[in-house]
Amino acid sequence: MDFDFDEPIDRLNTNCVKWDMLDKIYGVSPKDGIAMWVADMDFKAPPAVNATLQKMVSHGVHGYFGDDRAYKQSIISWMEKRHDWRVDPKWISTVHGLVAGTALCIQTYSEPGDSVILFTPVYHAFSRMVAANDREIVESELELRDGRYHMDLEALEGQLTGRERLVIFCSPHNPSGRVWSVEELKQLADFCARHDLILVSDEVHHDLVFPHASHTPMVNAAHKHLDRIVMLTAASKSFNLAGGMTGNAIIPDDDLRARFAKVHASVGTSPNKFGVMMTTAAYAFGEAWLEALVTYLDGNRQLMDEGLNAIPGVRSIPMDSTYLAWVDFSGTGMEAEEFTRRVEGTARVVGNHGPTFGKGGENFLRFNFATQRSRVEEAVARIQDAFRDLQ
Repeated sequence: MDFDFDEPIDRLNTNCVKWDMLDKIYGVSPKDGIAMWVADMDFKAPPAVNATLQKMVSHGVHGYFGDDRAYKQSIISWMEKRHDWRVDPKWISTVHGLVAGTALCIQTYSEPGDSVILFTPVYHAFSRMVAANDREIVESELELRDGRYHMDLEALEGQLTGRERLVIFCSPHNPSGRVWSVEELKQLADFCARHDLILVSDEVHHDLVFPHASHTPMVNAAHKHLDRIVMLTAASKSFNLAGGMTGNAIIPDDDLRARFAKVHASVGTSPNKFGVMMTTAAYAFGEAWLEALVTYLDGNRQLMDEGLNAIPGVRSIPMDSTYLAWVDFSGTGMEAEEFTRRVEGTARVVGNHGPTFGKGGENFLRFNFATQRSRVEEAVARIQDAFRDLQ
């Protein structure tokens, strides 16, 4: 089956954060600007997902969700087939998206005043949730060597105060698209075991891996440390279902799972029926769509990298996964205010500001290229023109 990712789709006036909030937040009109910030895609979801929603609308009754057997089986089947990971249904807890899942982990496995370790630069919602829950952030800055990020666990060991309770880890890494090796995952899990830390592994991008790379779930790499690992997964990034606000905390260890369940129950939430049904349909019938998507995104990645790397002093970090280009402007010699002004003010292209990702992000912008190729071409051309004086 052919899927048309080049189909133009107007998202204005659809209550879309990415486009409808562009002017309010960045001062760039969506009428002439290009939104490349929020991490959702400008593509329609797989046909089976939309057919499921249409069936629900036709039925017309939108009551409480119940009977999650098909939903959990779709997760189990997907993880085994795509990631060689055998999941027991009792391990799965449904959460209202993975940011909420992260907050629940912070509340479960630490107390106010405790510290949480982040490897920065990293997805900005992590630090937001840590701070909102009155925990301290320990930033372990990643080392950028030969275009790839590396953890420095030796340096981190020297930062520890004894108040640290958990690590929130991003695998694959957002914002750089780095896929971690099995050895790196083992080393991190061993580090957590030595220092009695709970390891929360956010793997929401695990399906969006390019052909040259291979993702390994943390539990597969570090199976001897299952007593301290929480896996966060979702279909939201893979199939563009973020509005369904549905994710999973998958916890193999009985004690960790019981502790999580107690806190989860205390907030009184139940699954979002629409998100659950979309997830079930995507995992059951969306594989061909996903394969086509990754091929299309890989083409956009190459276009983005080649175009931005052609600008003197600009470097797009080589990616293994995701649809988020992490672009270093330090070689231009410009301050962040200047290169951001050129990109947003002159080119009218909006990406995420690097400093929001923590230490190490000061000279970067993150661009979401999960959009129609013609728009990526236009964005690249505009950014090149905004730095024409460097050519």
